[in-house]
Amino acid sequence: MPSPIQNDLLAALSAVELKRLRPHLELVEMPLGEVVYESGRHIDHVYFPTTSIVSLLYVLENGASAEIAVVGHEGVVGISLFMGGETTPSRAVVQSAGHAYRLPGQMIKNEFTRGGAMQHLMLRYTQSLITQMAQTAVCNRHHSVDQQLCRWLLLSIDRLSVPEITMTQELIANMLGVRREGVTEAAGKLQKAGVISYRRGHIKVLNRLKLEAMACECYEVVRRETARLLPVVSPH
Repeated sequence: MPSPIQNDLLAALSAVELKRLRPHLELVEMPLGEVVYESGRHIDHVYFPTTSIVSLLYVLENGASAEIAVVGHEGVVGISLFMGGETTPSRAVVQSAGHAYRLPGQMIKNEFTRGGAMQHLMLRYTQSLITQMAQTAVCNRHHSVDQQLCRWLLLSIDRLSVPEITMTQELIANMLGVRREGVTEAAGKLQKAGVISYRRGHIKVLNRLKLEAMACECYEVVRRETARLLPVVSPH
């Protein structure tokens, strides 16, 4: 059974702080494609993923979308609750199925207002998320679909226990905000180079070092900033 300390933010809390939260933490299933929160709607809970990955997407009026950030075991979904906004124009969708721990909005607000470690942790995580969003915007504007796909794959497998992603090319195209043909071509090049194997919605990374070499600098900027801002946790 998943434990709260499989999430890096929860694992970084002191035993006293975690004990205060534990009665209110609810283990929830995160099925693929589930909408965690919708654009403009009031957010009632924050979610601490343990084995799932959540995509934050911006959806345009015509239905087109693009991923602006990805959240896994290193983070929390629903930062607008403790930042004071209550709602957000983005949509949060489960990209990789698994579990998360859900905490009522009022609890996270109370902890944030209390100050101390939880507040510092949430602010540092928010800074790392802003970095990821900014870098994604630059990447989508200036780098090729090939490079964007490499960045996206690396960010995803960093948040999974195995280097394998269950995702159709059509969904990846929606995430990147590009045409499906572009993703098909980019994935074909990676497969030919022996970097990934792709079959029926399953992508397995075979050569991580080569994938990193083929990615633009955007992945490394996000990885380095996340490592700088967030704690390297040890088991309680």
